[in-house]
Amino acid sequence: MVEPNLIMFEDDYTKVNQILTRLLEESSSKFVLLVDRSGQMISIQGETETIDSMAFATLSAGNYAATSELAKIIGEREFSVLFHQGESESIHISIVAKRIILVVVFDNRTTLGLVRLRVKKAIEDLTPVFNSIFEKVAVEEGEEAIDTKFQTSAEEEIDKLFRE
Repeated sequence: MVEPNLIMFEDDYTKVNQILTRLLEESSSKFVLLVDRSGQMISIQGETETIDSMAFATLSAGNYAATSELAKIIGEREFSVLFHQGESESIHISIVAKRIILVVVFDNRTTLGLVRLRVKKAIEDLTPVFNSIFEKVAVEEGEEAIDTKFQTSAEEEIDKLFRE
């Protein structure tokens, strides 16, 4: 299923960045970013001078997509949280509003428990913002909002069709 383009108005973008900044500070993480499932960067906050942020965003979306397919193979709908632990840095990936990927990169200045706690709060704050954005985009494009159960059912049927 092709998702409509994400169009953000300035006030929404400001709200998103405020939530990301708060997440960054309260979790003592290195940086946080939001990316859509196609790999397009939405926003990034924190220490990003030493990374290729566009490549990081694209690879994060690819990582999430690959792991989602692994989940389906074993009978799960999706994995809502991904975690990669390195020697000195780790990555926490989660989904927001069923379409947006939140990535938190952190080091030994913090703990996984604190990151998970702060991510949970950030998702609670980001979800209504993105749901509002999706509604605005649907109205802007003249689309009617599709019932979530119908959409999920249709996607599952399409997946079954292509697996056979």
